Amino acid sequence: MHPLLVLLATRPQLLVDHAQAYAALCQEDFGLARSAWLKQLVWQAVAWCGLITAVVLGGVAVMLWAVTPQMPIHAVWALWVTPLLPLAIAVLGFVLASQKNQTQAFSNLSRQINADLAMLRALDPP
Repeated sequence: MHPLLVLLATRPQLLVDHAQAYAALCQEDFGLARSAWLKQLVWQAVAWCGLITAVVLGGVAVMLWAVTPQMPIHAVWALWVTPLLPLAIAVLGFVLASQKNQTQAFSNLSRQINADLAMLRALDPP
């Protein structure tokens, strides 16, 4: 008889404990993945808000430049520099949102499954 069936028949609580440990490990890995996804979502939102703000400010600058009479204005550079800050924030947000995730989602669970499968293969009688 397979050792796993013997264990199930004699000490079922060990398998229940093992299943609970799997559930806890899955919950922990899901929490790590969820926080990484949330971080990426926040950076994408920052990037899109910055891009939209830069486009709106750029449009306002073009409209002000178009309706301003042809006279020497000392601060015409401000019309063109103003949209650059939100544009820089947008670029930074897109760069940070597109970075690869440092946490390997569900790697702990995958390692545990592989370890359990290796143990079961070792116990399997020829």
